[in-house]
Amino acid sequence: MDNRPIGLLDSGVGGLSVAKKVIQKLPNESTVFIGDNAHMPYGDRTRKEVIELTRKSVKFLLSKNVKLIIFACNTATAAAMSTIQTEVEPQIIGVIQSGALDAARKTNNKKVAVVATNVTINSHAYAKEIHFRDPEIQVTELAAPKLAPLVEARKDHATNLKVVKESLTPLKEKDFDTLVLGCTHYPLIQREFEEAIDNPNVTILDPADQVAQYTFNVMSRDGLFSTSDHQASHEYYTTGNVDNFDKLARSFMANDTLTSKHVDTENE
Repeated sequence: MDNRPIGLLDSGVGGLSVAKKVIQKLPNESTVFIGDNAHMPYGDRTRKEVIELTRKSVKFLLSKNVKLIIFACNTATAAAMSTIQTEVEPQIIGVIQSGALDAARKTNNKKVAVVATNVTINSHAYAKEIHFRDPEIQVTELAAPKLAPLVEARKDHATNLKVVKESLTPLKEKDFDTLVLGCTHYPLIQREFEEAIDNPNVTILDPADQVAQYTFNVMSRDGLFSTSDHQASHEYYTTGNVDNFDKLARSFMANDTLTSKHVDTENE
């Protein structure tokens, strides 16, 4: 048994899509979430920059004595996970491996599309992980650099839908039955994705579901569950504007009392 919290990190609010599923799957567990809003988007940065920024968030989570860390950010998973997991003791769980596993299981025609940030797409991380599970699956990769900043900007539905449709234009002529939302910001505008795709035969996958299940499995295997009498608590931190973070977080987490704290990872 281990009452320490689960740590989660992201470049912004997108990782809350993972935090929400983890809290639902593991209601007895405490969490500490950090969104590096001051430096988002990560998707347009170099691999070196992403590693350094992610390392600072990991350092902050370690100061909170977390028992494992979830990279609730596809870009950080693609660019930094392999490096940082050799530097720290707690196990790190990434979103890409879980998303790829889910895609390989769900596709019927063995044709999968992945939409993500530039860094994630250029790493071909999803294609590699999907092909590792089934080399016969055809993977179409599409970078959509406008979408994560769009979510952070809190635009209206019509504006979101317009940008999503424009971003997904290259997929119009592609044949696929499974679309992976390869950035944790995207589930926050999943309705817009569904309307833009407008095809009931296409399954839209949020890797967060499989991440939550994998986290459960790891904790069961390693004896990391909290004690039955543990009172779960959830802490939220941002390197950016607290008010902006809270507005987005409250609406997505359906929690009117959610409040975050500002943290300066540059000086942690």
